[in-house]
Amino acid sequence: MRKDPIELLLRGLYSVVLYLLLPITVYHLVWRGFRVREYFKRWDERYASYPESGGQPRVWLHAVSVGEVNAAAPVVNALRELRPDIRWIITTITPTGSQRVRALWGEAVDHVYLPYDVPGSVSRFLRHFRPSLALILETELWPNMLFGCRDRNIPVYILNARLSARSLKGYRVLKPLVGRALRTVTCVAAQSQDDARRFVELGANPQQVQALGNLKFDIDPPDPTPLLEVFRQHVPATRPVWIAASTHEGEEQAVVDMHARLLQRHPDALLLWAPRHPERFPKAEALARERGWHVATRSGQQWPQADSQVFVINTLGELMAFYACAQVAFVGGSLQAIGGHNLLEPAAMGTATVTGPHLHNFAEISRRMDEAGALRICADAEEVGNTVQMLLEDQHERERMVQAGRALVANGRGALERTLELVGPLLPQSRDA
Repeated sequence: MRKDPIELLLRGLYSVVLYLLLPITVYHLVWRGFRVREYFKRWDERYASYPESGGQPRVWLHAVSVGEVNAAAPVVNALRELRPDIRWIITTITPTGSQRVRALWGEAVDHVYLPYDVPGSVSRFLRHFRPSLALILETELWPNMLFGCRDRNIPVYILNARLSARSLKGYRVLKPLVGRALRTVTCVAAQSQDDARRFVELGANPQQVQALGNLKFDIDPPDPTPLLEVFRQHVPATRPVWIAASTHEGEEQAVVDMHARLLQRHPDALLLWAPRHPERFPKAEALARERGWHVATRSGQQWPQADSQVFVINTLGELMAFYACAQVAFVGGSLQAIGGHNLLEPAAMGTATVTGPHLHNFAEISRRMDEAGALRICADAEEVGNTVQMLLEDQHERERMVQAGRALVANGRGALERTLELVGPLLPQSRDA
């Protein structure tokens, strides 16, 4: 089959640009390393340099960070139970995603960082791990990797595929290349009909795209009872408790201001604070201490003390359980144009949920939750603070939102079953695979 000359030209131009930018990737890793020490480690993986031979082929799954790893977990667990003989290679981009992979599966799966999308690194990665099937979560569209899989006859499935209107617009310059790369994918399993339509608009063939629903509805929430029982030994149920979850640098001052206003009306109020990124843990603690508040941390005192006004959850993997300790949750990444974070987790844990207006990464979920009465979407930080206070004072409204949220999560399940029906028959047949 003749190569598409336009594809060759576009890939060549794209790859040249990436090779020219490689020195900047070193600067980026150093810059991130000063904030998160883990970025100083395992650089060889970023460039697909591996010390040992690749060994037997694997099923490969890519999940960029914590949220995508959590969404993929039910799929991986079900497929591993179905075929325990198959080896898995799971890639992430962030250290927190890496930590989540190890927390979920330990050494039972192989894990490396996804290499940069330059042809040499892509070739070394695919040659080393020899994946027989590639499963990519959400919106990771790396052209050279997709073309590399096609050239090696590796079927690629984009699972829980999400493409916001904002992201579609952002792909405008690269659309001729990304559209061609998308057409090499075997199937795009989209979260919604809107996502499916946008993938087609980006370049996917309509027959490639299915709307299977959102895997985040099928996440298996942890049993919060052990943690909640100990929490209640330190914090009585009569105290007003709210949680600010997945907050970003530009939102931290707003959280402090919200809590200051709340303390004026409820002096015994407690803020549970879980910044999105570990490098922000110390900053959140410092901002609270600057107000003269009593602060405890999960890694320090382990639990809020009687005089604690702020409790910083500076650990990973415990956020969902701590949602159950709060009466109201504010989910960050939504007061600035980040696009929001997982709103289903507090709903699944029985916590009334409040968010800011910037929700383009969770447009479908936020719309459904809003229509069900399970979410309060606020225009700005002041409205978020007022809504948190109102809900802390209105038990009836909180309980109504909690019931609506739990019903929505229960009714939204099913994407996992449909995804397993799609992917299960594709698993390698050889017992040695």
